[in-house]
Amino acid sequence: MKPTRLFIKKCFALSLTFIALLPATNSHSQSAKSQWVYPNANGKLEYKKTDKGDRIMDYSYAGYMGGGVTIPNIGTKITLSPVDGDNSSNIQKAIDQLAATEPVNSFRGAILLKPGTYNCDNPININTSGIVLRGSGSGENGTILNMTGKPHACIVVKGPVKTNTIGNATVIADTYVPVSSFSFTLVDASGFKVGDMIRISRPVTEAWVKFMGMDNLVRDGKKQTWVTGEISSDRIIQKIEKNKITVDVPLNDSYDSQFGAITVQKINITGELSQIGMENFRIVCPAQSVTISEGHHRAFTMDGMSDGWARNIEILNTVNSISVNGKRITVDHVNINHEVPTLGAAKPADLNGSGPQILFNQCNISGDNIFFLATGAKVSGPVVLLNCIFKGNGWIQPHQRWATGLLVDNCEVPAGGIDFMNRGSMGSGHGWAIGWAVAWNSKAKSFLNQQPPGSANWVIGSIGEQQKKAAPFNQLPLLPEGLYDSHGVRVTPGSLYLAQLEERLGKGAVRNIGY
Repeated sequence: MKPTRLFIKKCFALSLTFIALLPATNSHSQSAKSQWVYPNANGKLEYKKTDKGDRIMDYSYAGYMGGGVTIPNIGTKITLSPVDGDNSSNIQKAIDQLAATEPVNSFRGAILLKPGTYNCDNPININTSGIVLRGSGSGENGTILNMTGKPHACIVVKGPVKTNTIGNATVIADTYVPVSSFSFTLVDASGFKVGDMIRISRPVTEAWVKFMGMDNLVRDGKKQTWVTGEISSDRIIQKIEKNKITVDVPLNDSYDSQFGAITVQKINITGELSQIGMENFRIVCPAQSVTISEGHHRAFTMDGMSDGWARNIEILNTVNSISVNGKRITVDHVNINHEVPTLGAAKPADLNGSGPQILFNQCNISGDNIFFLATGAKVSGPVVLLNCIFKGNGWIQPHQRWATGLLVDNCEVPAGGIDFMNRGSMGSGHGWAIGWAVAWNSKAKSFLNQQPPGSANWVIGSIGEQQKKAAPFNQLPLLPEGLYDSHGVRVTPGSLYLAQLEERLGKGAVRNIGY
């Protein structure tokens, strides 16, 4: 029996639906299997471990509400139209008016900016939870925030965060805790209960700094200091079995007791903002041919907050455009374009991802002499770049002083590089910038993948020139290479982040974020 025309049409429609749900990937074919992460016969992800038990971590906890949660559409409470002259004060009054209301289900509501151009002489500050700033479209006929006046950030979100310690600290009893672990054993867990927020802190000891080769940084005859104090990560206790603690998000660094006792302290955080969004508008300013030490317009900052988003935003000519230091934040379909390159050897960072659980999804940048993404000091990820395209003379380059847990997933840097490197005495002694980073099925003109002592960085299923270099300002010795796997041939799964998200939360979680 021949299939009917109606049956053929239905099959064709179903096939189109299936294609629409597939993750976005690069164009080159995928045919290989990574030895470090791969689907087994049952379709579950298998992970190869190092001799110490370290493995590639689960990055799927990055993003709004911890990943896999649909960004909500919040009802409009206030609507504004552009006025002559400065609009920032008018928008600020609306935000303050909404801030004075009581939240319902964590939200106070949205402020809608009608189409038109809003000249803004000053920053727009959001310092209350549950507020969404929404435009009427990011196109040229939508809502345009035109930055006027002295250099400033267009939108500033900042909570007055304060961390208080509770009770006595204890230490981890395990000799070694591998990266990506959910559990570890304490010397004494009696002061903790399920639901407690804890801070896990690695001391920066002389022994560890020497082990990392960071005790001899010198620039212009002056000794440089890499890291001091402690490097900390916060987690929520999910389970306690005697002295064994299980936490909510996997650890994005390893802990080796030979370099100092790892402390665990119960904490309480106050002043943190939450449920804040910005969406559907355009931020523009005049072309800025400046160095990073000169005043410049910036797009937005998100600091001192958790569970927020920025989506569907077009940005023109800002420098050091976006800084995200909060946690569980998604930056989705945000595009940045530069009409002129920045000046000087020190380069600005268009995306600064310096908080835990940050997802940059389908963001595009076009510009020269910039870092497309950089990280600050002591950043505790995961930080994920997913399906981003960065055009121009620039780099994805974690920037300084031991960030951990970066995933570059299906990203393209056709004229620039992806660098997981020791920056040595660059800056003021940036040193090892990143550990436990992964580039997955990505394309770049070049990769500089270097191996920190006691850690690993991976480039898997990616295409681009493999570089070998010494520490900056040196010719030799060449630093050890990080781990390359299936270089030049894509691997399955096509997207590591989406595969991990589906395995943890199901197919619905993948659909929730637009795939």
